[in-house]
Amino acid sequence: MRVFSVVFLLLAPGCLLSVSLGDNQEQKACCLSDPGCLMKELVSIGEKLGTMLEKQGTMGDNLRLMETRLQTSEKEVEELKRLTGGQPKVAFSAALRPSGSGETGPFNADTALQYKKVFSNTGNCYNSATGVFTAQVKGMYYFRFTLRNNWQSAPNSVAWLSKNDQRLVSVWDNDGSDLNDSGSNAVVIPLEVGDQVYVVLQAKRLIYDDPMNYNTFSGFLLFTM
Repeated sequence: MRVFSVVFLLLAPGCLLSVSLGDNQEQKACCLSDPGCLMKELVSIGEKLGTMLEKQGTMGDNLRLMETRLQTSEKEVEELKRLTGGQPKVAFSAALRPSGSGETGPFNADTALQYKKVFSNTGNCYNSATGVFTAQVKGMYYFRFTLRNNWQSAPNSVAWLSKNDQRLVSVWDNDGSDLNDSGSNAVVIPLEVGDQVYVVLQAKRLIYDDPMNYNTFSGFLLFTM
């Protein structure tokens, strides 16, 4: 910060008034016997000092504004890091059959489907051996499953998405003369650590799949809570 100084030198012989302002120095002879002249010089000095102080104040305001903006930017960067790099990454997607074609079912009881062909499993929350997704992070999740009916006209196909044995959403296809019907359903739900989500095939029902992967089960974490 620049320091401004003002020095008055009153020299009796020459009645000299010396003014030093920053790097600029002005010397003006002013007779002490002329109060008007002296007053005029003093007023001029005061105006210059006022201008300098005003500029200095403006610089201080600008500096504080820059500091505030910098702090805001730093907070935004930290928030972005939290949303992108800091949040756990959980996502999976799998199809019913690892290879070949055929029907799954019928079973004597409602049965959790095992989606064996895993496309992705970030976070390792999905177990292909059981077909169950187990939440390791508390948060809001999105799940979706698709279903293709059995190759024959009967029986019809019924499956649903379950959370801890609670039936959430279903896909159902009635038996009839038409074949190759498909359906899908999805849900957004909150999960606690340890909650389990899976797809259930109703007892005595069939579904069909082949390498085209019509039957899928997918999900991912939207955000933590």
